[in-house]
Amino acid sequence: MNDAQSPLRLHKKHGSGQANDVLSGDVRRLIGAQSIRNAIIAGCIVIIIFCVFWILLSELSNRIFPWFTVVLGFLLGHSIRLAGRGTDWRFPTIAAAQAVAGALIANVVVAASVTAEGFGTGVIDVLRAVTSMTWPVFFDEVLTIADGVYAVVAAALAAFYANRRLTRSEYYALRLWREEQGRD
Repeated sequence: MNDAQSPLRLHKKHGSGQANDVLSGDVRRLIGAQSIRNAIIAGCIVIIIFCVFWILLSELSNRIFPWFTVVLGFLLGHSIRLAGRGTDWRFPTIAAAQAVAGALIANVVVAASVTAEGFGTGVIDVLRAVTSMTWPVFFDEVLTIADGVYAVVAAALAAFYANRRLTRSEYYALRLWREEQGRD
């Protein structure tokens, strides 16, 4: 870009227009900060806390909110972003898979809490008493198509929010590195 200002253009306040200096250390730092283990552990912790919170909310309000699994997807995406610090396809995949599994687990646990309340026993006792004959009844009577739709929406939200946010220079450095490696 030249320094001659055109009378028809507004003054640029966002940058000089010169190329950014990209260091290979930036890419090594980005790649080294990724952690699949941390992402999976953070996702599991979020699922456990979410199940407990959903049980408490259901017991306090005497209602079950099936759309609440969408909130799980949002929380999973953000926790995987913060803990995993991923920049590639693995982290949205992990987030989506954990969102679907977490939606199923949360529905099972909430159904067990409602059953436990009806029988006057604990949730853990109901979960221990689950047999192979319980699952067909659960899938026929408790789990609906709407729960599946909410799980898919939760998976999409989790995948959308799972990747790390990069600055322009970080994204540019990562893009150049992937082109050199032949990954794009």
